[in-house]
Amino acid sequence: MPWVASMTLWSEFFHIPFKNPVLVFSLLLLIILFAPLFLKRLGIPQLIGLIVAGALIGPHGFHVIEKDSSIVLFGTVGLLYIMFLAGLEIDLREFRRNSFPSVVFGLYTFAVPMTLGFVVFYYILKYGLLSSVLTASMFASHTLIAYPIVSTYGVARHRAVAVTAGGTLITDTLALLVLSVVASLATGRNENSFWLRLIFGLVFYTFFVSLIFPRLGIRFLKSYDDASAQYLFVLALVFLSAAMAQFVGIEAMVGSFVAGLVLNPLIPATSVLRNRIEFVGHTLFIPFFLIMVGMLIDFSAFLRTPKTMIVAITMTLIATTAKYLAALFTQISFRFKGEERTLIFGLSNGQAAATLAAVLVGYNIIIGETPDGKTIRLLDEHILNGTILMILVTCTVASFATQKAARKLAEEIRPTDSPNQGSIFLVPLKNEENVSELIHLAFALSGKKSRNQYLALHVVESTMPQPQQEVVGQRILNRAASVASGADKVLTPILRYDLNLAAGIAAAVRENKVSDLILGLHRRKGFADSFLGRLAETLLSRCAVATWIYYPHQPAATIRHYHVLLPQKAEYETGFSAIAEKLRFLAENTSSELTIHAQEKTAIFLKNLWRKSRFAVDVSPPLDLDQLGRLAPLLRVNEGLIIVMSRPERVSYEDSMKKVPRLLEFYFRERNFILVYPEQALLEEKDYGLHQAGIWDYLLQLLKIR
Repeated sequence: MPWVASMTLWSEFFHIPFKNPVLVFSLLLLIILFAPLFLKRLGIPQLIGLIVAGALIGPHGFHVIEKDSSIVLFGTVGLLYIMFLAGLEIDLREFRRNSFPSVVFGLYTFAVPMTLGFVVFYYILKYGLLSSVLTASMFASHTLIAYPIVSTYGVARHRAVAVTAGGTLITDTLALLVLSVVASLATGRNENSFWLRLIFGLVFYTFFVSLIFPRLGIRFLKSYDDASAQYLFVLALVFLSAAMAQFVGIEAMVGSFVAGLVLNPLIPATSVLRNRIEFVGHTLFIPFFLIMVGMLIDFSAFLRTPKTMIVAITMTLIATTAKYLAALFTQISFRFKGEERTLIFGLSNGQAAATLAAVLVGYNIIIGETPDGKTIRLLDEHILNGTILMILVTCTVASFATQKAARKLAEEIRPTDSPNQGSIFLVPLKNEENVSELIHLAFALSGKKSRNQYLALHVVESTMPQPQQEVVGQRILNRAASVASGADKVLTPILRYDLNLAAGIAAAVRENKVSDLILGLHRRKGFADSFLGRLAETLLSRCAVATWIYYPHQPAATIRHYHVLLPQKAEYETGFSAIAEKLRFLAENTSSELTIHAQEKTAIFLKNLWRKSRFAVDVSPPLDLDQLGRLAPLLRVNEGLIIVMSRPERVSYEDSMKKVPRLLEFYFRERNFILVYPEQALLEEKDYGLHQAGIWDYLLQLLKIR
């Protein structure tokens, strides 16, 4: 009968465990959506909610979903994504500055758990030598499972995070090397070829990833500006790095972390590409990994034999105590604050990926049989089940500790962005080709915690055919809005009608109380065709705001280093402090380095200004603008130039500034550069010095590609 067939189909569709892939995926998405929201009301970190949900629906819970190959695939991708994001979001300046603390912490967090774990399991619990060494290595490794929390609170670039991430690379690599050695000893494969293969494999991997990957990345980003293609390219490099790491004998998650470090300078924090990477990871892949971890939890195993519970509690205490001691020793060694110690402990206490890898390898190694025929494994079922409880407890402790410390540190660093509170950026647009670079410059000049506004302006001149100009202008503004949306920013488009460009831009500056005006030089058509020329002169005389004139010869993401030229007495300009802060934001958001060419007094002023933010730069002797050409041979590929200028008759104005346009045209047509005019008191046209107008005659010919 039809109703019988319908009931049969209904029962098959909802048979537990679910087999239908559409139903399984729908259920997982609902869990990813609602589990964190429910537990957030209780003050429980979101990742704990996903782990608990995985335990409830997994094979050891209500067995709603099987832990099949698809779950393992997405979970593995999520693990690699966590490590990739950890490397991607590290402040490389802070990382290099804290390289020694990272090494020391890495040795602490490896040696302390190894020593404590070996003593307890070998001398107290009476496990074998190799079993005790391998179990101790499980305590030494850790996974940055709580990393999404520091990212959420905006402290991912803090020195404590940099120290922990660097230490993770060291301790996980050492722990996984111990795993490889113990496995080879237990299986009788400890021959010379093993060590030769491991050493040469590591050398080849390090050379290939650190030297080849950045060059491939720069070439690809220069050639293709499609965000989707860039995302797929980056993802391919990450998993290639992970696969190569596995091939040479180290864990894949170490390879993905290294890929994050290598690609870090090429993916600015304010870019569309970074936004897509973080969105996909936090929304899909990382939650799948946390659910997969939860599916491993088997609470019934602790009720079968008392030894399982004893081993589980012992493992949990050793892991937590050892990681806390390592964080404490690091705090004492480098005089860190209590919140930094707690953050280091929280990030390093989570046990998951490398721990699971070690216990599964050890459990699958059979080293003999008992007289009654039972299999003797390198790591028995007590350690296997104890590891699952240890993972749950340490991840819970890590989440709460990280959340507590990250919240306090976020409150401390919030004032550092205060100089940029309320900045309003106006980007006039006429050429569709350079829309993306100009909008991204506005984002790069912004502090992450600043309440900025972004305005895109297209002026329709009354002397032009309006219908045609309206269509062109609307298309350009739609393009700007699309770029901003991809970077998760809010941008206000303005289509304005006025007598001419200068009048329209100047009026928009006044009406919207703009703080920063960003003007662009067209890469292909030349300076005059990019609507600048006497327009810039007029705007500088009418508008007192900070003005940035940008020539993007190549994508800003590929610029690794900027040379910043400051005139004498630049620190006395009204808006110099705001300009300096935005230069710091530019360097931080694009992971680029700054070399400041300035007088000693100006350099001291900058160091004092940046001291609270712990931002350090290289300082070089000042360079006379008359001799600007001498700097051109010193600029390597993927380096840019920033010149802080001044309006005529102002405190830092120099006559040599009149020659800058001609020198830029002759020496720097194949380099990115920015001319910056700090904010000033309102200028009267009669005071501006029209006898200096000839400077812009040079600019009319600037950057025409022969």
